[in-house]
Amino acid sequence: MNKILLKLLSPTLLVFLLVLSGCGNINNEADKETTEKQDKTDLSEETIVFGEPSWTSAMAPTAIAKKILKEAGYQVKSKVVDQPIIFTGMKDKEIDFFMDAWLPYTEKDLWEEYRDDLTKVSTSYEEAPLGWVVPTYVEEDSIEDLKGRADKFGGSVVTMDPGAGIVKVSREVLEDEDYGLDDWELNTSSETAMIAEAKRRIDNKEPIVFTGWKPHSMFNRFDLKFLDEPKDHFKFDNIYVLSYKGIEKEHPAAYDILSKWEIDITDLEDMMAEHEESDTPFDELADNWIENHRDKVDDMLGEYK
Repeated sequence: MNKILLKLLSPTLLVFLLVLSGCGNINNEADKETTEKQDKTDLSEETIVFGEPSWTSAMAPTAIAKKILKEAGYQVKSKVVDQPIIFTGMKDKEIDFFMDAWLPYTEKDLWEEYRDDLTKVSTSYEEAPLGWVVPTYVEEDSIEDLKGRADKFGGSVVTMDPGAGIVKVSREVLEDEDYGLDDWELNTSSETAMIAEAKRRIDNKEPIVFTGWKPHSMFNRFDLKFLDEPKDHFKFDNIYVLSYKGIEKEHPAAYDILSKWEIDITDLEDMMAEHEESDTPFDELADNWIENHRDKVDDMLGEYK
């Protein structure tokens, strides 16, 4: 309003116009806040589905991610299925996120099959070791040392569910003629059954070979060593959060939040150990992790907190 017009206006009218202008600003701010609240409330109408195999290394980060997205306003749930079904589910957009993909090596076949349909959302952690492990009281130090000694170890490598990438690589090791392990076989079961068998034999100081990886509570519970694998079938992987291509348009807030995800291996191992030793639910452990990493979680949530 220019100076001439201000002089022509009566004091009463001037006060009225100024009050009216202020009310307009207040209303604009109120409208903005209402819109932001509506945007967040709208997330409650969306459900994010996580693919979750029965591995503790996947259960822990999935529990955290679900709580973070729930805090943003989403409905969340898990489909507990074998890993190959998770990849198919993401391709078909029936599963939105998978928190535990080991690439580029361990799960390379699955990735090659679905790479045109899937995308890497973020990196959880890097350089995760995996392979065959034995108790430290076992004299063998290399897979090469196992040739001709199947009877000593019960004739098999104890491992987890057949759909896991580490099982596929283990088959490659057994089929490698240079190792000469024709008299060995893979004893597939579940992660829980594998650990139970390892505990039984270790408690009795019996020899055992089983599949191991970090992060895992097995290294907190038992004195273990990785067997050297000179043929390099087992390679250190990075662990990724995966989704389907187009997730950033389908669920932009969820994509934006989980694109900032990362976690320390030691944090996961501590959670797994407490879960097994104290039977603490992963939901409770996830609450503790979020409380201890509040600044990080707030940064992930950004405008959605």
